[in-house]
Amino acid sequence: MLKIIALDAMGGDYGARVVVPAAARALKTYPELKVLLVGQIDKLNPLAAKHLSAYRDRFEIISATEIVEMAEAPAHALRSKKDSSMRVALNCVKDARAQACVSAGNTGALMATARFVLKMLPGVDRPAICTTFPAERGGEVRFLDLGANVDSSPENLFQFAVMGSVLSQALDRVENPRIALLNIGSEEIKGNEVVKRASDIFSDSQVINYIGYVEGDGIFKNIADVIVCDGFIGNITLKTIEGSVKFVGRLMKDIVAKRWWNKILILPALPLLKKLVDYINPERHNGASLLGLNGIVIKSHGGASVNAFYHAIGEAVREVEANVPRLIGEKVAVLLKAGPQ
Repeated sequence: MLKIIALDAMGGDYGARVVVPAAARALKTYPELKVLLVGQIDKLNPLAAKHLSAYRDRFEIISATEIVEMAEAPAHALRSKKDSSMRVALNCVKDARAQACVSAGNTGALMATARFVLKMLPGVDRPAICTTFPAERGGEVRFLDLGANVDSSPENLFQFAVMGSVLSQALDRVENPRIALLNIGSEEIKGNEVVKRASDIFSDSQVINYIGYVEGDGIFKNIADVIVCDGFIGNITLKTIEGSVKFVGRLMKDIVAKRWWNKILILPALPLLKKLVDYINPERHNGASLLGLNGIVIKSHGGASVNAFYHAIGEAVREVEANVPRLIGEKVAVLLKAGPQ
C-alpha cells in the first residue's frame, strides 16, 4: 500500500538541509513510500536535484511561502502564518493528500495548528506528546505526555494511558501493555492529589493493564511498557534525560582525551561502547507522536540530524501502517459507550 507523508521541509533548526536527505534515505528504505516536500520552492529544488534524482516518481514539492520560526508564539503562527510549510503540510493530511505529517518545527505552534486543522478525535479532550525510551533487556517504554499539557486532570491522564496503550499494542506488538504512573514513590500514599485520583481511575478500569506507580529511576528498568505523567513533569524528565546522555558522552570524551594512554586502553572496548552508544542514541528514538488528533502528526526534535529526522519519518510510516488514529478512536468510543469507569 502506498504511504504518502507530508514533510514540513522548512521547520527546525536546519530545515531543508536535513529534511531532503532524510527523505532520500527513507525513500530508499521504504519502497512503498512517497513524500510531499512542503516549503519554499527555490530552496527545495536544488536539494531535490542533488538527493532525490533516483526517486522522481516518489516525491512532490508543494509550495509554502512562509516559515514558522522556532521562537514564534503559537497563537501568532496560527493566526498569521496560513501559508507556512507547517500549516500547508498539515492541510495535506486534512485534505487526504497525505496520511501523516512530520515536522521538526516549533512544538507549540505545531500542536496548536494541528488541533485547529485536524481537530481532536471524538471523546478525546486533550492531545498528548508520546515518545519511546530504551529500556533494559532490549525493551522500550512509551512515555507521555512530553509537554502538550502543563496541567492535566486525572481524567486527562487516564485518556493518555489509553492512547499510550493503543500505541504500544499497535507499534510495539505488546499484547497487554503494562501501564504505570510516574510518581515520587511507589507507595500508595505518595504523590499529589491529581496522581492519587488518577491511580484510582486507572485501578478501576478494565481497559488498561495498570501496574501502579513507577519512580524516575525506574523509567529504564523495563517495569512498564507505557509511563504516564502530565506534560510539565514529562518535559522536564525528557530534557533531563537528554542532558544526562550528552553529559556522559562529553565526560567520556574528556577522559579519553586527557591522557594519551587512555586512548590505547579504551581500544579493546570500542566495539562494546559503539553498541551501547547506538542503543541509547536519542536519534534512534526521534519522532514523538501527537496522540489524540484526527490524523497522524510526528514531531521531530528541532535540532535533528539527517539520521534523526529519518527515524521520525520511520515512526510516521509505522503509524500509517497501523492506522493509529482509528485504533485510538475505537478504544475511546468503547469507553464513552461504557460510561464512567
